[in-house]
Amino acid sequence: MEKDLFNTVKEVFPEVMTLMKSCGEILRNANPSSADLEQKEGRQNFVTEYDSLIQEKLREGLDRILPGAAFFGEENGEQDDIRKGIAFIVDPIDGTSNFMKGLGHNCISIGITVDAHPAAGAVYEPYKDEMYHAVRGGGAFLNEKPIHVNNDTLETGIVSMGTAPYFSDLTDVTFEKLRYYFDRCIDIRRFGSAALDLCDVAAGRTCLYLELSVAPWDCAAGALIVEEAGGKITDGDGNPMQYLHRASIKATNGVAE
Repeated sequence: MEKDLFNTVKEVFPEVMTLMKSCGEILRNANPSSADLEQKEGRQNFVTEYDSLIQEKLREGLDRILPGAAFFGEENGEQDDIRKGIAFIVDPIDGTSNFMKGLGHNCISIGITVDAHPAAGAVYEPYKDEMYHAVRGGGAFLNEKPIHVNNDTLETGIVSMGTAPYFSDLTDVTFEKLRYYFDRCIDIRRFGSAALDLCDVAAGRTCLYLELSVAPWDCAAGALIVEEAGGKITDGDGNPMQYLHRASIKATNGVAE
C-alpha cells in the first residue's frame, strides 16, 4: 500500500465520517412507506429513491473531499475501476429491505481502498447515532471507544448469517450451513445488513458471520473494522478476501470456526 496515498486517506477520513453523518439525517427523517421503489436484478432486490439520493450526495461530497478519487457505488452503475489509487466503495443504504419496512437496522457504509486494499472504513447506523470506524493499523472504534472481538467458541457464541436472497441457486447450501451452525452455537441471527453484521463481530456481540454472496460495497468497510478489532476475514472457503467483485465472506473472532 503506497505510503503517501495511505496518509492522504487518514487525513480525509474524518471529513468522510462527517459527510456520512449528514446523510444519516436523510435516513432518520425519511418516510420509507411513501418512497418510490424499483426492482433491481435478482430476487427481492429493491432500490428506493433514498438509496439513489444518498448515493448522489455522497458522491458529490466525496468528490469535494478528494477530487479525482475513484467512486464505486451500489446504485446507478457508478462503478469506477478501483484497482489503482484511492477509491471510495459506497453503500448508501445497506439493509434496504429493513429500511423499506420501517425496521431500522440499516446503515451507510464507506470503505476506502488503496490499490484495491482496504485502508479505512466507516459504517454509520443513524438511528442509534453509532459510527463504527477503523484505519488500517489503528484499531477499531464505535464512536470514539475502542472495540474488540470476543473470545467465544461456537458453543458459547451467537452466529449471524446472510441468506443471499438475490441468488436462489445459493439457497440450499446457505441453509445447510445455517443448520450446521445452528446445531453448534447458542443461536442464529439474520439481521439483514452485511455491514452491521460485520460490526457486530467487531464489537464482540457475535462470534461469526457468514454469507455466500456479498458485493464490495457490502463489506469493504466492515471487513477492515473486523480485522482492526482483532478478528479474521476470509471468503467462505478460507481464502484471502478481495474487493473487486462479488464473493462469499466469513468473519470470525479467530476462535469460532
